[in-house]
Amino acid sequence: MPFLKALIIHPEREVTIKLREYLSGESRVKILGEAMTSFEALELLESISYDVFFLGINLPNGVDGIELTQILNQRKQRPNIVFLADDELLAFKAFEVGATDYLVWPFSRSRVRKTVERLHRYTAQTRIVDRDKPDNSRYQHDLKEETVKLSLNETEEDSFLSALRQAWNINQKTRLEIEKLPINMEGKMILVPYNQIVFVEAYEDYSFVHTSQEKFLTSYRLKNLEERLSKHGFFRVHRKYLVNLEMVNEIASLPGSNFMLRTAGRKKIELPISRRRISELKQILGL
Repeated sequence: MPFLKALIIHPEREVTIKLREYLSGESRVKILGEAMTSFEALELLESISYDVFFLGINLPNGVDGIELTQILNQRKQRPNIVFLADDELLAFKAFEVGATDYLVWPFSRSRVRKTVERLHRYTAQTRIVDRDKPDNSRYQHDLKEETVKLSLNETEEDSFLSALRQAWNINQKTRLEIEKLPINMEGKMILVPYNQIVFVEAYEDYSFVHTSQEKFLTSYRLKNLEERLSKHGFFRVHRKYLVNLEMVNEIASLPGSNFMLRTAGRKKIELPISRRRISELKQILGL
């Protein structure tokens, strides 16, 4: 059987050196690169069709190994994933997102050999694609409610109120209930109605689409979704966030004579509105 092309993604040199040492005697695996971050790994994957990632859990620059695997799960083909972890705490989560194996540091030569055996049993059935990858949306149930607070300058505030006025003007609505966003989930296409989307969050060259209960990782760029959804009541309130203005469900009074708009969902977006504009806002919302 041909050798497996491997990439090591780990920030600690000691782990990388030891793994290289153990794999050096394995003719069935050839290491074709190293990376320290998820972004470096994704760039290398564009040039080399790796068969396996030896992937650290805790990676720098904001995207850990679990999240990288969730991104890779959106691809038609992806490498097998062998996680490198300091303990067993995330083992269940790792296998839930589609790991082939899970190594706890410090690992032994014999344990690495068993991993290689497992990789070859898997690739004997399929070269890259893991047919048993779990639904990407499962991990959404682990989400905790959180709030993102954004600031608006006067110009942005004017644009936001104008967009909100159009979104709440029934006579100007052009959105059709049949309008839906297609999202590729493990080889299946699901259709999310626009009116169920609370907001979209930019994530490098990808995006998270948030509904009130779910969070989907997609291959869409925020700019593309802005062009697609702006005429359906969505407004880009920040370089990272596109909000469905019809999902604004609360107006709260804050210290300093300011008011806050809140959106629905587990992860909330808060937008400040100055007191001098609150009367206009109430008119828009029919309050």
